[in-house]
Amino acid sequence: MTAYYDPIIYDVPPEDEGILLKTVLNKRMGISRKLLSRLKLTEKGIMLNGIRVYIDVKVRAGDRVEIRMEQEISEDILPEPLPFDVLYEDAHLLIVNKVAGMIVHPTHGHYTGTLANAVVYYWQSKGQSFRFRPVHRLDQDTSGVLAIAKNPYAHQHISEQMIAGTVDKRYIAYVHGSPEPPVGRVDGPIDRDPANLHKRIVTPDGYPALTLYTLEESWPEGSRISLKLETGRTHQIRVHMTHIGCPLIGDPMYFADLPDEKEGTAERSRREFLDRLISRQALHAAELSFDHPLSGERCTFRAPLPPDLLRLEEALRTVT
Repeated sequence: MTAYYDPIIYDVPPEDEGILLKTVLNKRMGISRKLLSRLKLTEKGIMLNGIRVYIDVKVRAGDRVEIRMEQEISEDILPEPLPFDVLYEDAHLLIVNKVAGMIVHPTHGHYTGTLANAVVYYWQSKGQSFRFRPVHRLDQDTSGVLAIAKNPYAHQHISEQMIAGTVDKRYIAYVHGSPEPPVGRVDGPIDRDPANLHKRIVTPDGYPALTLYTLEESWPEGSRISLKLETGRTHQIRVHMTHIGCPLIGDPMYFADLPDEKEGTAERSRREFLDRLISRQALHAAELSFDHPLSGERCTFRAPLPPDLLRLEEALRTVT
C-alpha cells in the first residue's frame, strides 16, 4: 500500500470561482511543472473534494483541493546514530546547526559519518520516512544553519526563492587584518584555479560573484566581519576575503595566497600563531531567512557561534 505525506490543502475562495484546477495548482499553490507531472501519475496525487480528477476541470468556491506526495526514503544513505543540533522542525522542514568537520552528504570515500547519515537515522528512530534534501550547501569545515526540505514541494519553493535572490544568508568570519573600507562589497568573478583545481580564484573570465561585508569588530591581529552572499559560488567568502587582503583565519588553502610584501616576518609569525588556534577556516553560517513554503511567512533561523570560534575571538582580544 502506498504511503503518503500529509496533504497540502487549498480551499477555493469566491474570487477563484470558475477557474481551471491546473491554474489553482500552478498560480495559487505554486506547484511546478515537474512536480505536477509527478502528482498526475500518483493515485491520490491530485484530489478535488476527495475525488481524483483531471486538472482541466473548473473549480467552485468552497471546493477543497488536496495534493498528496508519496513518502520517500534515502535508500543509498546508511542510518547512523550521530549527534546533531536541531534548530527547528515541522512537517516540511528540518533546520539544523551543522558542526564544523561534518560533511553534509555522502561522497566518494565518505559514505558514513555525514550529516545525511545522522538525519536519516534521526527520522527512522521516530518512525518517519523522508528523503534527505538539503536546499543549499555548507563546506565541510563551515559550521552553522543548514535547511533540509522534507518533500519535493518544500524543496521546490525554497529553491525558487534562492534563484530569485530572496533567501538571505548571513555569515560570521574571523579574518586576518581589517577590511578597508569597513563596509563594502567584493564584486569579483570566480572560477577554478588552473594551477590547483581544488581552489578557486578571482578572474575576469569567471562566474559572477558578489559578497557584501560589514566590519563588526577589529583587534590588532584580526577582525570579526558579517557577510551576506548575493551569489553562491564555491569557496566564495574564502576567495573574496583573500582577494581584498583579509584571508580567513585557519584557512591554509587561501592564507598562502596573501602576498609576502603585505607583511613582515614578525607579522606573518603572529598570523601563523592565530591559524594554529583553530583547526578549520573561521567561518560560520549564522543566519538563514526565507519564506516558509506552506504558510508564506518569513522565517529566520540563527545558530550561535560554536566554542572554537568563541575561543578564537577571546584570543584575538588578548593577542598584542
